[in-house]
Amino acid sequence: MSEKATEVRTIPPPARGDRAPAGPRPVVASSAARGVLAAVRLSIGWIFLWAFLDKLFGLGFATPAEGAWVNGGSPTEGYLTNAVSGPFAELYRSFAGALWADVLFMAGLLGIGTALLLGIGMRVAAATGALLLVLMWTAVLPPQTNPFMDDHIVMALTVVLLALTDAGDTAGLGGWWSRLGIVRRLPVLR
Repeated sequence: MSEKATEVRTIPPPARGDRAPAGPRPVVASSAARGVLAAVRLSIGWIFLWAFLDKLFGLGFATPAEGAWVNGGSPTEGYLTNAVSGPFAELYRSFAGALWADVLFMAGLLGIGTALLLGIGMRVAAATGALLLVLMWTAVLPPQTNPFMDDHIVMALTVVLLALTDAGDTAGLGGWWSRLGIVRRLPVLR
C-alpha cells in the first residue's frame, strides 16, 4: 500500500465562534422567546386549573357556592343547558349534567391545567386541550363577534404551538420529564 492511501486527514477544529453548542439545541433558540412561551404556557395552564377549582368548590367567580361540584352541582349542566347555540346546541343539551360529561370535563380541566403548569406531558395536554377548546367553540357557533373565529380557536392553536416548541422546558419540568425512560420510549408523552 502506498503511503498516500493510508494517510488520514484531520480537519482542524472550528474557530471559537463557530463551535456548535454542547447538547441538543432548543427548538426556540431565543431565551426571550422561550420566556414568553413559558409565560403563555403558565397563563393558559392557570386558566384551565382555575376553571377546575371554581367549578369544584364554587368559588363565586363563574360558579356560585351552591353550584359547586362538591355541593352536588354539575359543572356542565348550566352552560350546556342555557349558553349553547347553533347547529350543535341540541346535541350538547342532550348530555348537559350527565355524570360522564361532568367527570370527563373536570378531568380534562385538571389534567390539562396541571400538565401546562408543570410543563410535562405537553403533547397530550395540547391534543386534549385543543380538542376541548374546539368542542367549546362548536357549542356556541357562530361566535357572537366574528363569523367563525374566537378565543377558543386561538387558544387551541396556542396550546399546540406550546407543545411543538417544547415550552415546558423553560420554567417547567419538561426537560426532566423528557429524560424519563417511559417518555423516551413513548414520545407522545413528551
